[in-house]
Amino acid sequence: MPKPEGLSASNASLNPEPGSLYVVATPLGNLTDISERAIAILQKVLLIACEDTRVSGKLLSKLEIDNRTVSYHENNERTMAPKLAEELAQGKSVALISDAGTPGLSDPGFRLTRECRKRGFPVVPVPGPCSAIALLSVSGLPSDRFLFVGFLPPKSTARRRFLESNKDLNHSIIVYESCHRIEKLFSEMLEILGPARFICIGREITKRFESIHTASLGELETNFEQSSKKGEFTLVIAPGSFTL
Repeated sequence: MPKPEGLSASNASLNPEPGSLYVVATPLGNLTDISERAIAILQKVLLIACEDTRVSGKLLSKLEIDNRTVSYHENNERTMAPKLAEELAQGKSVALISDAGTPGLSDPGFRLTRECRKRGFPVVPVPGPCSAIALLSVSGLPSDRFLFVGFLPPKSTARRRFLESNKDLNHSIIVYESCHRIEKLFSEMLEILGPARFICIGREITKRFESIHTASLGELETNFEQSSKKGEFTLVIAPGSFTL
């Protein structure tokens, strides 16, 4: 296994190259999860593209970073992707961050990285927090193969169709869900997958009121009904044949 590069200030990986895009993962909640490399890149790039400049502004302020920022979100990324690519063409270094976690995973990022790849600009990962991988790593459910689907459709009919068509998969499924639909999704899983299906449900991962539970849907039902529905949810659904 290769040894990690040193953490000295002279480390080339801590110094952004002109004309390069850096895809930087940021904390889910606990600010100490940000890496030294992520901080160095954010300090030194000429431009930071943020999913929401107000949200990212709080993080950047705590890190004492006041570099130029622009908004890059799902409603403007079609027009912003080529504009940011032009910034790179002019020799500027650019960092892309989302509100939390890794850009491009259920967050804006795909169109910008695709545009950069089409134009031949370097796209450099600065890895770090990702709620899907964080929950899978502690779930106790099969992790050798998994399907990450992000947020399921908002309509119940489409969610039910997904659960029906994938209930017999022989690997785990990772899903994100909002506080507004988590109760409906839980009810649909209970009905379609059955009370014996094991899942891991994580809420507010790495934050103050983090909660993580692995059990069968039937065992979780009473606890889930009584627990808080505030915050962001990540779920790992085990294969139907799995038991603890």
